[in-house]
Amino acid sequence: MRPASNDSETLVAEKMVAGRIVSIHGVKGWVKVNSFTEPRENLFKYGPWWLKTPRGWREIEFDEFRKQGKGLIAHIVGLDDRDEARNYCQQNIAVSKDVLPELSGDELYWHQLEGLTAITVHGGERKTLGVVKQLLETGANDVLMVKGNSDSLDRKERLIPYADQFVLNVDLEAGEIEVDWDPDF
Repeated sequence: MRPASNDSETLVAEKMVAGRIVSIHGVKGWVKVNSFTEPRENLFKYGPWWLKTPRGWREIEFDEFRKQGKGLIAHIVGLDDRDEARNYCQQNIAVSKDVLPELSGDELYWHQLEGLTAITVHGGERKTLGVVKQLLETGANDVLMVKGNSDSLDRKERLIPYADQFVLNVDLEAGEIEVDWDPDF
C-alpha cells in the first residue's frame, strides 16, 4: 500500500468511484465489494484502487478476488487480519479514469454526466433545472438526480429518467444535458 496523498483535488479530477468496500468476509482480511461497473467483475480490471481516508487518498492493490453468491469478495495485498480489514469497510473505491476502455459511438460513462447543467426545453423555452449530482440505477432505466442551484429555475431536486424520450442531447464541451422535462413535475 502506498501512503496517503494530500493532493486530493488532483486525484478527484483524475479518478472516479467504481465500487465500494461494504464489509469484511472471513478472518483472513478479505472484504465484500459492491461493483458499480458493468459487468461487475470489470472492477478488478481497473487497478490500482484508491480509497479516501481522513488523511487523503490511499492506493491499495488486490491479489485475489472471486464471486461470492450474488456479490464479490477481494483480498487486499498485505492485509491478513479481519480487524484491520474492518478499517477499509464503507469506503468508496476510486479508479483512474485513464484505465477505462474507450467507448464506442454515443456511449458515455456516468462520471461524464455528473456535473453537467440540466436544461429543459419543455414547452419550447430553455430553462435551467440544475446540475446532475449523480445517477441512480433503478432496474427499468437509469435516473439523473438533478439538484437546483442559484443559477437554476428553483432549488428543487428532480429525478429524470435517462431515456431517449427525455434526454435529447448531451454536450460535454458545453457542459450541458438537454432534456424534455416539465419543470413542475
